[in-house]
Amino acid sequence: MTENRIGVKLTTLREALGLSVEQLAERSGTDVATVTQLESGAIAPSLAPLIKLTRALGVRLGTLLDDDTNVGPVVTRKGEAEQVARLKSLETSSDGGVLDFFSLAQGKTSRHMEPFMITVNPAESVEHNLSSHEGEEFIFVLGGQIEIEYGKSNIVLAEGDTIYYDSIVPHQVRAAGDAPAKILAVVYAPA
Repeated sequence: MTENRIGVKLTTLREALGLSVEQLAERSGTDVATVTQLESGAIAPSLAPLIKLTRALGVRLGTLLDDDTNVGPVVTRKGEAEQVARLKSLETSSDGGVLDFFSLAQGKTSRHMEPFMITVNPAESVEHNLSSHEGEEFIFVLGGQIEIEYGKSNIVLAEGDTIYYDSIVPHQVRAAGDAPAKILAVVYAPA
């Protein structure tokens, strides 16, 4: 993603609520430097801080990740999923690999789930900085293999395997081995 759409939306929402960077950081439990760097585009956005920030702003995660405001059903045809974000990992400081997110419900407003097609690229080295946030996640492996570090367990999933888990338990999703994997992920974060 060449432009900083997420940072611009984050700034716009924060300013619309009359909040300073410091106030948003305090409300969300995120440090000021992270908010500033996300707004400026200095760091790649990561899922856990974005969830905290959107909750503090009173919007759903998709508000930052998509553009359209269609109120009817949304159909995404094969090959038409638009890349909405490229995240370094699920945590800002982690290196679980680069995740390319493609939204599958980009035009659906007032949704409670966030469905994504994600390419999970292998990490150069694995750091075990796990993500933890309210909600639930469902993953279906479409190709390749992924490894999920979930609490004290490591679970390897291959093509056709699925997992459904509570996101509050510390976790990290990464490619298993040296090849990228492709997954369908549905994230639910309560408002």
